[in-house]
Amino acid sequence: QVQLVESGGGLVQAGGSLRVSCAASGSTFSIYLMGWFRQAPGKEREFVAACSWSGGPTYYQDSVKGRFTISRDNAKNTVYLQMNSLKPEDTAVYYCAATRLGGSYLNPHYWGQGTQVTVSS
Repeated sequence: QVQLVESGGGLVQAGGSLRVSCAASGSTFSIYLMGWFRQAPGKEREFVAACSWSGGPTYYQDSVKGRFTISRDNAKNTVYLQMNSLKPEDTAVYYCAATRLGGSYLNPHYWGQGTQVTVSS
């Protein structure tokens, strides 16, 4: 099992920046991909970004390309999502997710509890 704990959410003004973190513990050796999803009120959860746990390509939703950056620190078993030029429509609960080998970053095996990000206009 893998446990994921997010932190770093909060309230920020439009145009501002925020970084959320996700610390992984447990059977981290089984992680192949790490990612972030978000869910806004009244909407379905959607993919935001993903990266390989061992390095390699990154993946982004079109609406965040050029504004958000996913990165990882393997020594700390932590993945980050740096969010710049935030917009009110980025307001959502952000969830960290992990995928085992053979899986897809769009269908992760493990989820964190989520952290609220609110962007005021």
